[in-house]
Amino acid sequence: MSAEPLPDWFMPPPGGWTADDLDRLPPEAPQHIELIDGALIVVSPHRSFHSRVMLRLGSALDLAAPEGIGVEIEMAVKLGQRQRPEPDILAFRTSDRDNDRTFYLPEEVLLVVEIVSEESAERDRETKPLKYAKAEIPHFWRVEEDDSGFPVVYVYELDPATGQYVPTTIAHDRLTVSVPFDIDVDLRRLVR
Repeated sequence: MSAEPLPDWFMPPPGGWTADDLDRLPPEAPQHIELIDGALIVVSPHRSFHSRVMLRLGSALDLAAPEGIGVEIEMAVKLGQRQRPEPDILAFRTSDRDNDRTFYLPEEVLLVVEIVSEESAERDRETKPLKYAKAEIPHFWRVEEDDSGFPVVYVYELDPATGQYVPTTIAHDRLTVSVPFDIDVDLRRLVR
């Protein structure tokens, strides 16, 4: 059995892929593609755990967000010319409504949340946190599935002196934090 040839659009343009190239992909391209270090990453289909946590945690954050802060799921952040990851959830400072935008800039973003899956574990645990910290995004959460099938949230805050994330909380049953805004979430209800 021979492998199917890659579509023409998948071949990088001269000079390699840039963050702006993602806005010019054809309609037949997969809906969720990230750009990490100039390489296209096609996001695999989500497991039910991932989808439920993303939807329900995103909704809980949206309900808790004060005036001037918005929340979106699966929206890209343009970190640089060759960096455009797509966090599972992000909270951002709102300005004028722009329903046509396809990404946020780091200075607009307060929080990024990555829900770890088998295929994204290394990127979510190692690569993306380094890039988010370098872009000075103040808050990063990583969500893992524990052995019982419930979410555990690892909460990090950017240390301005070192430019690195430092852990502040590991939440197992309930996530209660005051930054980037007051949030209190029963984590077990996210997967009920």
